[in-house]
Amino acid sequence: MSEVQAAIRPSLPRLLEPAPQFEAVSTQGPIKLSDYKGKWVVLFSHPADFTPVCTTELMEFARRQDDFDKLGVQLIGLSIDSIYAHIAWTRNIKDNFDVEIRYPMIADLDMKVAQAYGMVHPGASSTATVRCVFVIDPDQNLRAMVYYPLTNGRSVDEIFRLVSSLQTSSQHGVATPEGWKPGDKVIQPPPLTAKGAEDRSKDPQLEVTDWYFAKKKL
Repeated sequence: MSEVQAAIRPSLPRLLEPAPQFEAVSTQGPIKLSDYKGKWVVLFSHPADFTPVCTTELMEFARRQDDFDKLGVQLIGLSIDSIYAHIAWTRNIKDNFDVEIRYPMIADLDMKVAQAYGMVHPGASSTATVRCVFVIDPDQNLRAMVYYPLTNGRSVDEIFRLVSSLQTSSQHGVATPEGWKPGDKVIQPPPLTAKGAEDRSKDPQLEVTDWYFAKKKL
């Protein structure tokens, strides 16, 4: 490993711990993570401006902006390009695809945010952020993080589904099964006592398959 690679070896944040705080320049002026305390935040990075895969992702986040707004989610994009590149790129997207980017885009030239969140992976590139997504809750704890390679675009539908699922778990104290979407049945966490396991089958609100596996409608 080179000295440069060693210097930027990512130190990954951890789930259910406070998200790394930051102050940064963005296309909507200076922003801080603390500005969004009390809201859910989806912070996502892209490798570089004026690249085709990233363009498709930015546009889909923009098209889904109203859906995220309804969930009380603040979208924040990031790359290590300059603010001028960000502005030029978003204008280009508006001109060529008629899609307006309404969420802030962080210009992380000094890589402080990228390093705090472990966005630069030397094995993939020593100069670009990989495709990361971080979901931060209203208490500013990190609730989910997903990493994608440089070559493959993310599914904004899946990110939206993930946030919906996390919000449901937080609000109702339940878990969600594979592929869960709003309106689907949720999973009631298993009991922690023998009596709880015995009593579970008597709960009329639960669809009990076995003592450890029960679903219900919200």
